[in-house]
Amino acid sequence: MQLDDNDKQTLLQLARQSIEYSLNNSWQQVLASDYDSKLQVEAACFVTLTIKGNLRGCIGHLSAMQPLVLDVYENARSAAFNDPRFAPLTTSELEQVDIEISVLTPAQAMSFVDEADLLQQIRPGVDGLILEDMGRRGTFLPSVWEQLPDRQQFWQHLKLKANLPLNHWSDSVKVWRYESLAFAERS
Repeated sequence: MQLDDNDKQTLLQLARQSIEYSLNNSWQQVLASDYDSKLQVEAACFVTLTIKGNLRGCIGHLSAMQPLVLDVYENARSAAFNDPRFAPLTTSELEQVDIEISVLTPAQAMSFVDEADLLQQIRPGVDGLILEDMGRRGTFLPSVWEQLPDRQQFWQHLKLKANLPLNHWSDSVKVWRYESLAFAERS
């Protein structure tokens, strides 16, 4: 998906408005038809909130379910108030929050013969991964490479996120890769 600077700014403003409306108990309905046609295309995104570089919330969808503007609007609200790892965002925190939006490409199933083969195929700094096995699932956005630049480390932490042991491997492991277009508003 190609987004110009105006599109990105519109989405970032929409994400912030979503959070502000919720803090003020004045939730507004958003109509995709009010936005540029590029922003009406069905696309999956994640909205990540940080304060002084520390994660404060991250919620999104791995596959397209609705127009991008609606996905951004709803995921921003969810990242601020429904991420189970954090208490709901407060009014005093809003001024400090940095917002990043990651628009995802469709996930592609990866083929590999073993764990070493999989690790060789992973593209550091490019791939987001979805891991699924034993009824468990986890994902890391491509931006996680900034904290975990080593393939092995990235992969092991993804296993932990999926509630699997560090040394877990089985013939039933499934992995998908995707890329993202990430852009941020900094407070």
